[in-house]
Amino acid sequence: MYLPQIRIPATYMRGGTSKGVFFNLADLPHAMQQPGPIRDQTLLRVIGSPDHYGKQTDGMGGATSSTSKVVIISKSERADHDVDYLFGQVSIDKPMIDWSGNCGNLSSAVGPFAIAQGLVDASRVPANGIATVRVWQQNIGKTIVANVPIHNGLVQEMGDFELDGVTFPAAEIELAFKDPAADGALFPTGNSIDTLVVPKLGEFEATLINAGIPTVFVRARDLGFTGTELQSDINSDADALQRLELVRAHGALRMGLISDLDEAQSRQHTPKVAFVAEPASYQASSGKQISSQDIDLVVRAMSMGQLHHAMMGTAAVAISVAAAVPGTIVNQVLTSPEGNSVCFGHPSGTLKVGASAYLEDGQWRATEATMSRSARVLMEGWVRVPGACLA
Repeated sequence: MYLPQIRIPATYMRGGTSKGVFFNLADLPHAMQQPGPIRDQTLLRVIGSPDHYGKQTDGMGGATSSTSKVVIISKSERADHDVDYLFGQVSIDKPMIDWSGNCGNLSSAVGPFAIAQGLVDASRVPANGIATVRVWQQNIGKTIVANVPIHNGLVQEMGDFELDGVTFPAAEIELAFKDPAADGALFPTGNSIDTLVVPKLGEFEATLINAGIPTVFVRARDLGFTGTELQSDINSDADALQRLELVRAHGALRMGLISDLDEAQSRQHTPKVAFVAEPASYQASSGKQISSQDIDLVVRAMSMGQLHHAMMGTAAVAISVAAAVPGTIVNQVLTSPEGNSVCFGHPSGTLKVGASAYLEDGQWRATEATMSRSARVLMEGWVRVPGACLA
């Protein structure tokens, strides 16, 4: 017996350089309103995973880590917060949703979605101006403050803010990631620099930081890279991908995120691994010429086993905080290692981020990290999934 498809209210949104399917928790079928296998198998089918062809043709996913994402938003019962935000990174070729971290890019779409869904008290949304949406990020237990522009009572989506990695301009949304280090442990090992010993690769220095998202930073040259690589340079090189995954897995073990190297395969979203270098001129994937004089460093980061086409928002938080702490791998390659903001080069162009960090009782702590993004509704209505998903 073949059950008919069911339809679930959903909104398809771009946030920063990512896009995903957004759901209001109250609109989900009852069986999906709690975490568990039914929720996961239904969301996997929404996105079109697992797909052994790697295309997600039979779903809403775009066959990249940046476009294989789901978000669930609900009205928050926490004091001083408007909404709760849960993020899922959907594997393309495996039956897995990784709920272990946040998506910084899609964080920019949470405020607009919440306002449009009536989840933010009307008294907090001006007729014209900026609506400040206080978001509780459930995956990591942190606060994000989104400043969303409002025009004539509606979210302003159009504008002239340009974001490298996104073709069209839109309205600017300022984000502040409050206290971005989990449980105050900015450096899980207690060190701003550690030595990793990785079989087949040898011994090299790394900064293991938990800000925005757990991230392993290494020098590009230590892995045979320049730091100016584009997606095709890395993603078409099986040996390079293997080296980077080995670094990620050993970094995860050192950070205490896994207890065995084999666990890294089931925890693909975190940690991230990124390689950095001093400023260098290069041509971005868009054809835009990036001058070494306009940036403070170059960074390339991996997401779900592939080089990201721009930069994950959470990794940008990690970059900004690591840059603010003297002695880290990131801080060491900066042209000007002083100040609260840096501009880094990534495969699609550049991004400016800011962070504040301070030393207290011998431990570095981060107050917040800031950046600007944009967001836009691409489609809204219902997604349809086979009824068997809920059976």
